[in-house]
Amino acid sequence: MSNISTRYLGLELSSPVIVGSSNFTSKVESIAEAEAAGAGAVVLKSLFEEQIVSQAHSMSVRESYPEADDYLQYYTRTNSVDSYLELVAGARKRVKIPVIASINCFSPKGWTDFAVEIENAGASALEVNIFFMPVDRHQTGAASEAVYFNIVDNLKKKLKIPVSVKIGMRFSNLLNFVWQMYNHGASGVTLFNRFYEPDFDINNLSIVPASVLSNPVEQRYVLRWVGMISAQDTKMDISASTGVYTGEDAIKYLLAGATTVQVCSALYKRGFTVVTEINEALRKWMDVKDFRSIGDFRGRLNYRNVENPSLFERSQFMKHYSSYI
Repeated sequence: MSNISTRYLGLELSSPVIVGSSNFTSKVESIAEAEAAGAGAVVLKSLFEEQIVSQAHSMSVRESYPEADDYLQYYTRTNSVDSYLELVAGARKRVKIPVIASINCFSPKGWTDFAVEIENAGASALEVNIFFMPVDRHQTGAASEAVYFNIVDNLKKKLKIPVSVKIGMRFSNLLNFVWQMYNHGASGVTLFNRFYEPDFDINNLSIVPASVLSNPVEQRYVLRWVGMISAQDTKMDISASTGVYTGEDAIKYLLAGATTVQVCSALYKRGFTVVTEINEALRKWMDVKDFRSIGDFRGRLNYRNVENPSLFERSQFMKHYSSYI
């Protein structure tokens, strides 16, 4: 019988399938369902500092008194954070699988303060959800990346639990960026974050949100980067989080070198049965291929191990489209 257990961020997982940060990980009951379905771990729904501050401002007293505003901001922050800490502690008490917390902040103090409280509540690890929209044309790429490194530096000074970084896909040199993130103390990286994207409604001449769910086609872009990053000489764990709908999707990521995969969009369409189906498909495929553990094949098709690495480097379709002429 094939063994699909793995290690991620130094944690023992019964399966490489992680339920990603979403509404499915915002309640202890649904986290227990994820465990029952076979998830190896969960990433809790992110705690957003921006949302806490926005809520506090919306409660501000009109023609406000400074003392009242201070109290409302303190109350809102405390109430939101306490609820999140209760989720962390409750989940850790209820399930045996690792419970990875997730935060998104905009102030240096927010990152460290929230993280310390989350660690004290019992989180197994922390996934930091970082993204800054580059809107200043005078700020260099290096200066933008330094913001990420500073956050990780500050967190590592305060925390004992492992830290992973969930990032976007647009950096001038993603390989160098991840390598530097590892050198700054990150234990893992999640590829890739999914952000709000605007779309245009041409009938009403307005800006509307684009689809928030990923689809399997998007996996192809991520496969390239998983395959290239996993071939680097670091011990950085990789969690692939885009377009995982089936066992085949998960297997592809593992072959590229991912340590784990995260499911999210598929859950909104088919529920926790997706996790069970992916695990079953993975075991069946491993039995057919006579792989006894994930380590037997992880990274077999990454940049370092394939016979022709240029397949990862190619960016043009010349040879492909020539067959149609």
